[in-house]
Amino acid sequence: MAILKARTEFASALNQVCAEHNIELEVVLSSIKEALLAAYRRDFGMDEEKKYEAEIDSATGESHLFLVEGKKKKEITPPGFGRIAAQVAKQVLIQKIREAEKSAVLKEYSQKIGTLVSGRVIRFDGPNIVVDLDRAEAVIPRSEQITSENYNVNQRYVFYVKGIETLEKGEQVVVSRADKNLVEGLFKREVPEVSSGAVKVKEIAREPGNRTKIAVFSSQAGVDPVGSCVGQKGVRVQAVINELNGEKIDIIQYSEDPAKFITGALSPAENVKVEINEKMKTAVVSVPEDQLSLAIGKEGQNVRLAVKLTGYKIDIKEAEKKEVKEKKKKGKKEVKKATKKVKKEKPVEKKKED
Repeated sequence: MAILKARTEFASALNQVCAEHNIELEVVLSSIKEALLAAYRRDFGMDEEKKYEAEIDSATGESHLFLVEGKKKKEITPPGFGRIAAQVAKQVLIQKIREAEKSAVLKEYSQKIGTLVSGRVIRFDGPNIVVDLDRAEAVIPRSEQITSENYNVNQRYVFYVKGIETLEKGEQVVVSRADKNLVEGLFKREVPEVSSGAVKVKEIAREPGNRTKIAVFSSQAGVDPVGSCVGQKGVRVQAVINELNGEKIDIIQYSEDPAKFITGALSPAENVKVEINEKMKTAVVSVPEDQLSLAIGKEGQNVRLAVKLTGYKIDIKEAEKKEVKEKKKKGKKEVKKATKKVKKEKPVEKKKED
């Protein structure tokens, strides 16, 4: 009776665990049956041409093995197999609990895709970084890391939840530090007007770890979109910059007028003139000599980000200096005046006398 009581207690525990972790009892029992057959094959051998079945009583936890011959079943449960069965059942149950917990976590984080989470670096797995999100572990693939950031164990960061992906170790939560949407999420966190929708983010162009350009506009009269994002004495944008470890951020007011939008996108360059070809989605930009390096940026970064932000191919050229233009204009006038004078003073040819 003591053995039966122990098995009955195990069966009760099995039902309780299944209920607590939302695991189907039949799924667990089916897995235990498969594991029992595997254990029997390993320890006692099987004729692969014959059919075997395992049965387990969900009320008592008792397990039996059968050799199936036609429609008849012959019990082949070896002596002492109950101990093996108990170990197998325990291992299967632990595995199913882990799977159920992982499934619940994946379901939870699938609803957090597109949001920000805080996490702590816990280890390095090849090129990937594993972080603890308190409720789950997540992976930062190399493509989602910022190369200029030095990641250390126990260091905390804010991450953007990209999605659930199938990697080498199965389905895992993937988070990012390099995604441009991390920047938008940080502005939503720091700027109430962005969070409420009074200020909207139109577009973001980002080179992670170096520089970001973000175009914003107001959907509410009287709200300054750029001023709202900058904050008093720059406190709001500085909070975002600090979270991104010093990444530079240019906040630009979006405009439906492409020329105005491109002018803003090329900031901090000033006094630029833009000629738009709407059909070809190109822009020729004239920039004063002293603003040329600012418009182009270091290694072309400023204009490159402006192209990403606006969607226009931008060709930058140096504007002619005012005095050069005036000289050319004056020269043209003098040439025109001289031409008229020549025509006016041209002598009339006399007829030759016979």
